[in-house]
Amino acid sequence: MAVNIDAARLRQAYLFNTGADYRSYFWLGCQQIAAARFSFSVWAPNAQAVYLVGSFNEWQEDLPLLAQSDTGIWSVETSQPQIGDLYKFLIVTAGGQRVMKIDPYAHQFEKKPGNAAIVMPLPQKKWRDSLWLARRKKFLPYQRPVNIYEVHLGSWRRHADDSYLSYTELAQTLIPYVKQMGYTHIELMPIMEHLLDASWGYQLMGYFAPTSRFGGLTDFLDFIEQCHQANIGVIVDWVPGHFIRNTDALAQYDGTPTFEYQDAFRADNHRWGSWNFDLGKAQVQSFLISSALYWLDFCHLDGLRVDAVSNMLYLDYDAGKEGTVNAAGTNANLEGIAFIKKLNQTVFRYHPDILMVAEESSAYPQVSHPVATGGLGFNYKWNMGWMNDTLRFFELDPLYRHAQFNLLTFSFMYTFDEQFVLPFSHDEVVHGKKSLMHKMPGDRYNQFANLRTLMVYLMLHPGKKLTFMGSEWGQFLEWRHWSGLEWGDLADPLNHKMQEFVQTLNQLYRQQRSLWEQDHQPAGLTIIDADDPASNALSFLRQGKHKYDFLVGVFNFIPQERQHFRVGVPYAGTYHELLNTESKEFGGTWTKLQGTFTAEAVPYKGQPYSIQVILPAAGALIIQPQRVR
Repeated sequence: MAVNIDAARLRQAYLFNTGADYRSYFWLGCQQIAAARFSFSVWAPNAQAVYLVGSFNEWQEDLPLLAQSDTGIWSVETSQPQIGDLYKFLIVTAGGQRVMKIDPYAHQFEKKPGNAAIVMPLPQKKWRDSLWLARRKKFLPYQRPVNIYEVHLGSWRRHADDSYLSYTELAQTLIPYVKQMGYTHIELMPIMEHLLDASWGYQLMGYFAPTSRFGGLTDFLDFIEQCHQANIGVIVDWVPGHFIRNTDALAQYDGTPTFEYQDAFRADNHRWGSWNFDLGKAQVQSFLISSALYWLDFCHLDGLRVDAVSNMLYLDYDAGKEGTVNAAGTNANLEGIAFIKKLNQTVFRYHPDILMVAEESSAYPQVSHPVATGGLGFNYKWNMGWMNDTLRFFELDPLYRHAQFNLLTFSFMYTFDEQFVLPFSHDEVVHGKKSLMHKMPGDRYNQFANLRTLMVYLMLHPGKKLTFMGSEWGQFLEWRHWSGLEWGDLADPLNHKMQEFVQTLNQLYRQQRSLWEQDHQPAGLTIIDADDPASNALSFLRQGKHKYDFLVGVFNFIPQERQHFRVGVPYAGTYHELLNTESKEFGGTWTKLQGTFTAEAVPYKGQPYSIQVILPAAGALIIQPQRVR
């Protein structure tokens, strides 16, 4: 039975149905309207009937929701459920079937394998992170250090019995570790509710609920707050392109394609075994943009890393869809592109100081440019090309690296085309790809030497930084989502020294403005020597805003020490060795640094002066001006 609704609710429904309700989580789903009274509302436009069922009524069909005029919204107000009860919506579909469905707007679910929502009001948290938010607003990320530690909470560390750490326990252990190591941000692989551990969280069920694996919503909010109090930002992976297939979740929600495309061919995501959202549907836009703002508004997150953007940009991205084109004859997903622009414009309207990072694997232009100038509107993009080329180069036997030197230098041609994050992510240390440590050639000593050099190259290359957990100490085993990291590795002196090296490098990165102050301007980078592959060496300069604020990075990609190695520098005076990857304290063999270099009036590689250094085998130097003019 349909009922008339008041003007305020009618306006909300109108905005939702026109794709303009960006905070629909305030009225859809379960809302507390009095001390012991709740409203339940759901969008199911083609349902014949909807019932609220749960532990409070033994899952029986005795509490119907009423259709709210012709809005497609069904609602009921009731005092029957109590806080903590489980509930679902029983949908009588357009075809007459009775199907139990999750609440798409639930803020908390029971622990897997169940997927019922929990009756609960949105917590009225008194946040204590105002200082962090004020700093975030004042200091935008573009000219600030951003060094991200990517974490899968279920496998960072576990109890002795292999059970998960809770959000509370993670706050007590993960946050101090990240702070001690010198990272600026934590990026959580999707912690939105999901059922399948093996999906790593990328097949979502709950777009407004942190997973119950580690605790409740309040525990999660406290975790975010404690990160901010420790001056650590939090980014969460978010998946607006596709969702879990399970028939009791969003799929065919009212018996017809509701959240997914009407066209089954477009709806099917064969590659990931999921359903694609219909990004052109107004209600889906309201749902997804509300989800994004929920995490940014209500949960105080500092950014979203948007997963699988290419899947939303192209009609033919999926396996079996080769040759698919739109009405104009191109492979562009016009609805997807329009949605992405709308998403980013909306998010930055309310939160101009956060990070919207695209995981986009193609050469689509202007991903991190504003919509007003023809871009997609993200402010960052993962540099997948840099990552692939860099790892391919470092995996090569040093004997053959000179023939593939362009893998290392090609990124300098496009590094300022976008605002990039340089990612060594979970995707690169799984599925037989080997860990970063295991990718490195040579014996164990040379593997660590190469890994230290790789980390320096990451830190000195323009762009923000991201590394996956375990890489910081050179874990040899590939990442396994079903068990904790190999923390026992740190009993090995080489692993322990690798961890200390990364900690030192992270602190150096934060302290040296030249490494991030002009990350996205050509003025921030000067190539010194990259045109002689036969030398297997590379040098470049990172420049801060002030004339004499710069660092010189010098890299040796063969396991042979280079005596009297000449490096061009821009000014006369003295320079000193800020970091040497072969220092004994980091696992190398050098017991003493070279100290001070005096620039000679010998022009070299386009620079008016030069210094001579001993370049360590398979190593890198970071050199800083001391007294120059």
